[in-house]
Amino acid sequence: MNKEDLAKLLWTQPTLREILTIVDRLELPDCWLCAGTIRNGVWDYLSGHLTPDLTMRDVDVVFYDPAISYEQTLLIEANLKQQHPTYQWELKNQVYMHQHNPNTPMYQNARDAIAKFPETCTAIGARLHPETKQLELYTPHGIEDLVSFIVRPTPYFAEDAERMSVYHARVKNKGWHDLWTNIQYKKAPN
Repeated sequence: MNKEDLAKLLWTQPTLREILTIVDRLELPDCWLCAGTIRNGVWDYLSGHLTPDLTMRDVDVVFYDPAISYEQTLLIEANLKQQHPTYQWELKNQVYMHQHNPNTPMYQNARDAIAKFPETCTAIGARLHPETKQLELYTPHGIEDLVSFIVRPTPYFAEDAERMSVYHARVKNKGWHDLWTNIQYKKAPN
Protein backbone atom coordinates (compact mmCIF):
# COMPACT_ATOMS: atom_id res chain seq x y z
CA MET A 1 0.00 0.00 0.00
CA ASN A 2 1.34 3.43 -0.90
CA LYS A 3 0.31 6.88 0.32
CA GLU A 4 -2.22 7.31 -2.50
CA ASP A 5 -3.82 3.95 -1.61
CA LEU A 6 -3.98 5.02 2.02
CA ALA A 7 -5.68 8.30 1.13
CA LYS A 8 -8.21 6.39 -0.96
CA LEU A 9 -8.81 3.94 1.89
CA LEU A 10 -9.44 6.74 4.39
CA TRP A 11 -11.78 8.59 2.06
CA THR A 12 -13.82 5.51 1.18
CA GLN A 13 -14.51 4.66 4.83
CA PRO A 14 -17.83 6.41 5.56
CA THR A 15 -17.08 7.05 9.24
CA LEU A 16 -13.65 8.53 8.55
CA ARG A 17 -15.00 10.61 5.67
CA GLU A 18 -17.73 12.01 7.94
CA ILE A 19 -15.21 12.85 10.66
CA LEU A 20 -12.86 14.52 8.17
CA THR A 21 -15.76 16.64 6.91
CA ILE A 22 -16.71 17.67 10.46
CA VAL A 23 -13.10 18.57 11.22
CA ASP A 24 -12.89 20.65 8.04
CA ARG A 25 -15.99 22.62 9.03
CA LEU A 26 -14.29 23.68 12.28
CA GLU A 27 -12.13 26.00 10.15
CA LEU A 28 -9.36 25.91 12.75
CA PRO A 29 -5.87 26.81 11.54
CA ASP A 30 -3.41 24.00 10.84
CA CYS A 31 -6.06 21.45 11.81
CA TRP A 32 -5.67 17.68 11.34
CA LEU A 33 -7.44 14.45 12.19
CA CYS A 34 -4.64 12.31 13.53
CA ALA A 35 -3.14 9.68 15.74
CA GLY A 36 -5.25 6.82 17.01
CA THR A 37 -8.27 7.71 14.92
CA ILE A 38 -6.39 7.06 11.70
CA ARG A 39 -4.25 4.24 13.07
CA ASN A 40 -7.24 2.38 14.50
CA GLY A 41 -9.32 2.89 11.37
CA VAL A 42 -6.55 1.54 9.16
CA TRP A 43 -5.80 -1.39 11.46
CA ASP A 44 -9.49 -2.26 11.72
CA TYR A 45 -9.85 -2.22 7.96
CA LEU A 46 -6.70 -4.25 7.33
CA SER A 47 -7.79 -6.74 10.02
CA GLY A 48 -11.09 -7.31 8.27
CA HIS A 49 -13.26 -5.36 10.71
CA LEU A 50 -15.46 -3.94 7.98
CA THR A 51 -17.37 -1.59 10.28
CA PRO A 52 -14.84 0.01 12.63
CA ASP A 53 -16.49 1.01 15.90
CA LEU A 54 -15.03 4.51 16.08
CA THR A 55 -17.96 5.64 18.23
CA MET A 56 -16.29 3.97 21.21
CA ARG A 57 -12.83 5.42 20.61
CA ASP A 58 -11.24 8.81 20.83
CA VAL A 59 -11.34 10.98 17.75
CA ASP A 60 -8.07 12.89 17.85
CA VAL A 61 -8.00 16.37 16.31
CA VAL A 62 -5.06 18.76 16.56
CA PHE A 63 -4.65 22.34 15.46
CA TYR A 64 -2.21 25.16 16.06
CA ASP A 65 -3.24 28.70 16.94
CA PRO A 66 -1.48 30.85 19.57
CA ALA A 67 -4.49 33.21 19.53
CA ILE A 68 -6.79 30.50 20.95
CA SER A 69 -6.32 29.96 24.68
CA TYR A 70 -6.40 26.61 26.43
CA GLU A 71 -9.79 27.55 27.91
CA GLN A 72 -11.17 28.53 24.49
CA THR A 73 -9.97 25.19 23.13
CA LEU A 74 -11.97 23.41 25.83
CA LEU A 75 -15.06 25.40 24.83
CA ILE A 76 -14.59 24.51 21.14
CA GLU A 77 -14.21 20.86 22.13
CA ALA A 78 -17.34 20.97 24.30
CA ASN A 79 -19.31 22.49 21.41
CA LEU A 80 -17.98 19.81 19.07
CA LYS A 81 -19.07 17.08 21.50
CA GLN A 82 -22.52 18.64 21.78
CA GLN A 83 -23.02 19.03 18.02
CA HIS A 84 -21.61 15.59 17.13
CA PRO A 85 -22.12 13.31 20.16
CA THR A 86 -21.62 10.11 18.15
CA TYR A 87 -17.86 10.48 18.56
CA GLN A 88 -15.57 10.88 21.56
CA TRP A 89 -13.74 14.02 20.49
CA GLU A 90 -10.32 15.05 21.76
CA LEU A 91 -9.41 18.49 20.40
CA LYS A 92 -5.95 19.77 21.27
CA ASN A 93 -4.29 23.08 20.43
CA GLN A 94 -0.66 22.04 19.92
CA VAL A 95 0.53 25.41 21.17
CA TYR A 96 0.16 23.94 24.68
CA MET A 97 0.74 20.22 24.19
CA HIS A 98 4.56 20.15 24.24
CA GLN A 99 4.24 20.29 28.04
CA HIS A 100 2.99 16.69 28.03
CA ASN A 101 6.23 15.27 26.63
CA PRO A 102 9.43 15.44 28.67
CA ASN A 103 12.21 17.72 27.44
CA THR A 104 10.14 19.07 24.56
CA PRO A 105 10.28 22.69 23.44
CA MET A 106 7.15 24.44 22.17
CA TYR A 107 5.94 23.01 18.88
CA GLN A 108 6.27 25.24 15.83
CA ASN A 109 3.03 24.06 14.21
CA ALA A 110 0.71 21.04 14.15
CA ARG A 111 2.96 19.14 11.72
CA ASP A 112 5.88 19.56 14.12
CA ALA A 113 3.72 18.11 16.90
CA ILE A 114 2.51 15.17 14.78
CA ALA A 115 6.09 14.33 13.77
CA LYS A 116 6.96 14.13 17.48
CA PHE A 117 4.12 11.81 18.51
CA PRO A 118 5.38 8.75 20.43
CA GLU A 119 4.95 6.01 17.76
CA THR A 120 5.63 6.07 14.03
CA CYS A 121 2.29 4.35 13.33
CA THR A 122 0.51 7.10 15.26
CA ALA A 123 2.43 10.02 13.75
CA ILE A 124 0.07 10.61 10.87
CA GLY A 125 -2.40 13.35 10.04
CA ALA A 126 -5.19 13.75 7.52
CA ARG A 127 -7.34 16.69 6.55
CA LEU A 128 -9.26 18.20 3.71
CA HIS A 129 -6.90 20.77 2.24
CA PRO A 130 -8.22 24.22 3.21
CA GLU A 131 -8.36 25.46 -0.40
CA THR A 132 -8.82 22.40 -2.62
CA LYS A 133 -10.88 20.29 -0.18
CA GLN A 134 -8.90 17.27 -1.41
CA LEU A 135 -7.71 14.76 1.18
CA GLU A 136 -4.19 15.62 2.30
CA LEU A 137 -1.99 13.28 4.34
CA TYR A 138 0.96 14.17 6.50
CA THR A 139 3.19 11.16 7.12
CA PRO A 140 6.52 12.35 8.54
CA HIS A 141 7.73 8.78 9.15
CA GLY A 142 6.08 7.20 6.12
CA ILE A 143 3.23 4.70 6.20
CA GLU A 144 5.10 1.39 6.20
CA ASP A 145 4.85 0.88 9.98
CA LEU A 146 1.18 1.83 9.97
CA VAL A 147 0.16 -0.57 7.21
CA SER A 148 2.43 -3.33 8.55
CA PHE A 149 1.08 -3.20 12.15
CA ILE A 150 4.49 -2.15 13.48
CA VAL A 151 4.73 -0.15 16.69
CA ARG A 152 8.06 1.59 17.25
CA PRO A 153 9.10 4.92 18.76
CA THR A 154 9.56 7.92 16.54
CA PRO A 155 13.16 9.14 16.31
CA TYR A 156 12.19 12.09 18.53
CA PHE A 157 11.04 9.81 21.33
CA ALA A 158 13.90 7.35 20.82
CA GLU A 159 16.55 10.03 21.44
CA ASP A 160 15.47 10.77 25.04
CA ALA A 161 15.25 8.34 27.99
CA GLU A 162 12.41 10.22 29.69
CA ARG A 163 10.34 10.29 26.49
CA MET A 164 11.05 6.58 26.02
CA SER A 165 9.58 5.97 29.48
CA VAL A 166 6.39 7.64 28.23
CA TYR A 167 6.51 5.50 25.08
CA HIS A 168 6.92 2.25 27.06
CA ALA A 169 4.06 3.19 29.40
CA ARG A 170 1.80 3.86 26.39
CA VAL A 171 2.68 0.54 24.78
CA LYS A 172 1.99 -1.26 28.05
CA ASN A 173 -1.31 0.51 28.78
CA LYS A 174 -2.92 0.78 25.33
CA GLY A 175 -3.73 -2.92 24.92
CA TRP A 176 -3.30 -2.77 21.16
CA HIS A 177 -2.27 -6.41 20.93
CA ASP A 178 -5.63 -7.45 22.42
CA LEU A 179 -7.43 -5.78 19.48
CA TRP A 180 -4.96 -6.49 16.67
CA THR A 181 -3.04 -9.72 17.26
CA ASN A 182 -0.63 -9.22 14.36
CA ILE A 183 1.06 -6.16 15.90
CA GLN A 184 4.84 -6.24 16.03
CA TYR A 185 6.80 -4.14 18.52
CA LYS A 186 10.16 -2.95 17.20
CA LYS A 187 12.96 -0.68 18.26
CA ALA A 188 13.53 2.68 16.66
CA PRO A 189 15.52 2.60 13.42
CA ASN A 190 19.16 3.66 13.71
